[in-house]
This record gives sequence, structure tokens and C-alpha cells, in this order.
Amino acid sequence: MKVAVLTQTGTTPAYADFPDPQPSSGHVVVDVTAAGVHHLDLAKASGAFGDPGTMPYVIGADGVGRTAAGRRVFFTSPVAPHGSWAERTLVAEQDLLDLADGVDDVTAAALGNTGLAAWLALTWRANLQPGQNVLVLGATGALGSVAVQLAKALGAATVVAADRNPDRLARSREHGADATVTITPDTDLVGAFRDVVGERGFDVIIDPVWGEPALAAMHVAARGARHIQIGQSAGATIQLPAGIIRAARLEILGFAHIDPPVQVRRDAYLKLTELASTGALTIDTMTVPLSECRRAWELQQQGAPSKLVLTP
Repeated sequence: MKVAVLTQTGTTPAYADFPDPQPSSGHVVVDVTAAGVHHLDLAKASGAFGDPGTMPYVIGADGVGRTAAGRRVFFTSPVAPHGSWAERTLVAEQDLLDLADGVDDVTAAALGNTGLAAWLALTWRANLQPGQNVLVLGATGALGSVAVQLAKALGAATVVAADRNPDRLARSREHGADATVTITPDTDLVGAFRDVVGERGFDVIIDPVWGEPALAAMHVAARGARHIQIGQSAGATIQLPAGIIRAARLEILGFAHIDPPVQVRRDAYLKLTELASTGALTIDTMTVPLSECRRAWELQQQGAPSKLVLTP
């Protein structure tokens, strides 16, 4: 079968032949129809998480496909050395999630771990309640754009989208954001956040960026706010005064989409794809053939404007 395979850490995957996966007890072969492209794929291949262990291995952490029995599924965590950037992969049966009938495979794959992270960060981790205020940092990214829509769908009073690109932030307005804040080196972010949310502040902060934007957001946190830390694209460290945490009784909560129990994830993914099937949730996608995996890799490195999805 054809796959995108990595033969050496720190290099780019190649489109090549690879042995077919074989079914085994508790594991099934999935014919892949669409696979998500994530920063995590690049980080793992770079060696940022240490020695991958299995080499060569097929790139890709999640995707959509069909089992031999014809079941259409979203899957995560393929069994090494297999991955989702392939015509076929091997997955533990417990890691198969069902999806709504009306959603197409590319949208379902794009919503995959990215959409799950947004949904579960807001619900399972932050316990967002109707009427609360939400700030989404990195709002023009795939996770951020979904989080903006979901926060509104879940009944947030005010949803503020913040990111660096003002043109792409305009899309956040279309996705339901009540206000936007453009992050630039000259922006007084604390003042800008206060201007759009008022004295009450933010009850929930979705943070895939960290760095200075995260620190500014904490200055505008409501009492008892939950700051959900997901990533660090704006910086790995900050200098955080203790008084900010005490004053707001702020909870800083780390989160990864794999944290919730599997049944919680199953229920969340079904709800996500149901929303997408009705048009209540949208995600901008860019489809690239598996044979052009190198181009997809480069686009992800450069910061693709839409969620990248590979199709065999």
C-alpha cells in the first residue's frame, strides 16, 4: 500500500510503499478515506518528543475510514508503525468513534482531534455555563475557529476571538464571535481585552498560544475563571505574578484531547459531527492528495490558512 513514511527523525516524510497492516485480536484494519494534518505530526517527526522508537513509521495520528464490515469511523492512535497518512491502517477497536451520517469524510477528519479538543476543553475541562464570557486565543487556527463556534452554540454570553491576522479574524465574526482583538507587538492587550468584555471579565479562556497573550488574558479573568492551557505557539514561558491568580481565584488547567474517558470522547465526537451535518458548525478545509504529502508537510510548517486533510 502507499503511505507517507518517515525513515529518519528530522526529515520530511516520503510517499512510498509500506507493508499492509494485518488484523489481530482487539484490532481492526481501517481503509482510510481522510486523515488530519497536525502540528503534532511535525513535532513528533522532528524529535521534539524524543526518540519515536519505531522507525521507519507512517505519519498521522487520526483520520476517518471504513472497516471491513463497512462501519464508517473516526479513529485515533493507530498502532505503530502504522499511521493515518496511508491507504490502510491498524487501530484498536476501542479507539473507533462513530460519526453522524450527514457529515462528509473530509469535514469529519478535519474536526477529528482538533474539534474534539475544542469541544472537550470548553465542556469537560472548563465546564462552560450559559451566560459566561469566553476568550479564544489563536482564534483563526483550526482549533480556535471551532472553539469560537462551539462557545456560542453552548450559550456563552460574549465570545471574543483574538489572533494576529486581522483579515482572518473577520472570519471569526462570521463564526459567531461578538468581538475580535488583533494581537500585535504594539497592542495593549490588557486594555483591548477589557474594552471588549467589560468589568466582568472572562470566565473561560481557551489558550493554544501561551506567551504574552495568555498573560494579558489572565489580567482580565473573572473571579473563578478557568484558563485552559492547550499549546504554546506564542511562547513556552511567561512571568506570572502570583497576585493575578489570587485576585481572580484563577484556575489554570492543562488539557489534552486524550484526557477524557473514551465514552465522553465518543459522545462528544458524535455531537460535533451532528452539528457539522446540519451546517451549525463549519470548518475551513484544504484537501491534499496523499501522494503530495511533502507539500502538505510544507504547508503545515508555513501555517496553512485552512485545516489540512489528506485523502488517499
